[in-house]
Amino acid sequence: MAFIVFTHAKLAFGHVDLLADTDFSLEGAERVGLIGRNGTGKSSLLKILAGLEKPDDGLLQYQQGLRMAYVAQEPVLESQETIFAAVSRGLQAAKDARERYEELSHQAWSEATQEELDQLQTKIDSLGAWNWEQRITETLQRLKLDPEAKIQDLSGGNRKRVALAQALVAAPDVLFLDEPTNHLDLDSIAWLEETLLAYQGAIVFVTHDRSFLDRISTRIVELDRGILRSYPGNFTAYQAQKEQELNAENLAQARADKLLAQEEVWIRKGVEARRTRSVARIARLERLRAERAQRREALGQVKLDIAQGARSGKIVAELDKVSLAYDKPIVLDFSATILRGDKVGLIGPNGAGKTTLLKIILGLIEPQSGHVKQGTQLEIAYFDQMRDGLNLALSLEDYISPGSEWVEINGTRKHVKSYLGDFLFAPERSASPIASLSGGERNRLMLARLFAKPANVLVLDEPTNDLDIDTLDLLEQLLQDYKGTVFLVSHDRSFLDNVVTSVIAYEGHGYWREYEGGYEDWKIQKARSTPQTIANSVAHDKSGKNEKAEKPGTFKSEVKKNAVQKLNSKERAELEKIPEQIELLEAQQAKIGEELAKPELYKAGAEQVPQLKHQLQMIEQEIEKLMLRWEVLDQRSTQ
Repeated sequence: MAFIVFTHAKLAFGHVDLLADTDFSLEGAERVGLIGRNGTGKSSLLKILAGLEKPDDGLLQYQQGLRMAYVAQEPVLESQETIFAAVSRGLQAAKDARERYEELSHQAWSEATQEELDQLQTKIDSLGAWNWEQRITETLQRLKLDPEAKIQDLSGGNRKRVALAQALVAAPDVLFLDEPTNHLDLDSIAWLEETLLAYQGAIVFVTHDRSFLDRISTRIVELDRGILRSYPGNFTAYQAQKEQELNAENLAQARADKLLAQEEVWIRKGVEARRTRSVARIARLERLRAERAQRREALGQVKLDIAQGARSGKIVAELDKVSLAYDKPIVLDFSATILRGDKVGLIGPNGAGKTTLLKIILGLIEPQSGHVKQGTQLEIAYFDQMRDGLNLALSLEDYISPGSEWVEINGTRKHVKSYLGDFLFAPERSASPIASLSGGERNRLMLARLFAKPANVLVLDEPTNDLDIDTLDLLEQLLQDYKGTVFLVSHDRSFLDNVVTSVIAYEGHGYWREYEGGYEDWKIQKARSTPQTIANSVAHDKSGKNEKAEKPGTFKSEVKKNAVQKLNSKERAELEKIPEQIELLEAQQAKIGEELAKPELYKAGAEQVPQLKHQLQMIEQEIEKLMLRWEVLDQRSTQ
């Protein structure tokens, strides 16, 4: 039997059907990615499945004894608690059972007491409650969380880790996750992926992270116009199938509309010609009219356009040996030149100092040493991931255009209601308070205001959180075509790859380094530069407090100093063979890529897709290893 079966599901918000008599089922060990436009009801459905909310109608059945855990998009935790205490709430039933068992064990014996002890023992065994403290300790170690740290002192990313730990320690049969990658850095996302891939239970999750969907999903379920549609495989497989479906749907609707128009003409002209009407054809017309009225059209596309500011100077910012430290080094001896039109991604763990470095680049914070030169005629527009500038009491139109009914974009005046419509906000919602919007809709609204402000420098701090996939695609296109400069702080790997032209990455101990290309390019270059990173760490450790740490420009020479002397004959032969090995692997990589791009691959059930993707991943890892080995041997051979 399936873990969960939900039939004839109905849920409405106002006059809109979020669930329109649709069905859903979940089998054991499935990892279901739930996708759809913002505001379509994904989070509501997730809460209904988790038993936290009720549908308007429908039959929801669970397998007997099913254990479930839910992690909210914005977890609510007690700020004064320690991490250990917060995580232990996930084992509350286990704690209560063992505490009651220990309490009864110290009481005088009676038949009633013994009977309750027997029941408690059975329950404790089933919950694994005898060692619940150990389970929490092991989980916190894997998540690199300090059990004694207070919740109030944690970053958003670490709060999310605590919520995940709270769910995982309970070892549920089904895990429900709402936007699990929000506020997590790249290392944490990688950890989460490995954790979920090793998880033995079923998972249902809502996310807009396309890389995460591709890696984790065994099935995609799309909520589209109130109906749940299931697609086997990962997100790549879904895209291929969805395109075919939409083409077929558009063709069928076009035929139906043509037939309706023909029947309307027949009714009018036929009566004039023959003064008689076919009862059957009249009934057919009425049926076509009813079907057309009931049809729910595919949601429109967000229309993104950005107000271009005056052209900035050629150099946006020039940094020369910039350093800043508080209790630890944040930026150490960093130099870079940012030119007009550059699209720069900042990568690093939470708390590394990405926002601080960004503020130094923009001249909002003065470095303690080094020099920063700002360009001329800079007009900066800033997108804040924490939504600090969002007044929830304001209406949508007052937020977009305070005191005016008009918005001006690149010399064109547009009514605020029409402009909001470009971002998929219906005219009747323009007077609604911002508080009534979902998280994704709030992000969309903030983008609408950001793009209405003339700017030649865009600073986007986690703009992808909560945005639906269609909007992400359009935002990517907009930023690619944008003539100004973009600074992007994001943990969305696909978004980084599709937008940025260079990456400034955190290397540890306050060191930052610039790389050409996007996220995947950074991964490859980082693997090649590992010896440099190691040398940096060695220099820092030797210096104690980094006063004499070597600057990035000396890494290569440091590696050479510490390297083993000349290559032996075996190593020389190895060095000569590596280019051939890489070339062969790249040919295999290209062949698999071509195979995965074929739509017919997904028509046959997509059984081969996971295997091919796994092969592709293994090849990429092997290429990275060979590149690293090549660099090490080459450095030693040229000493």
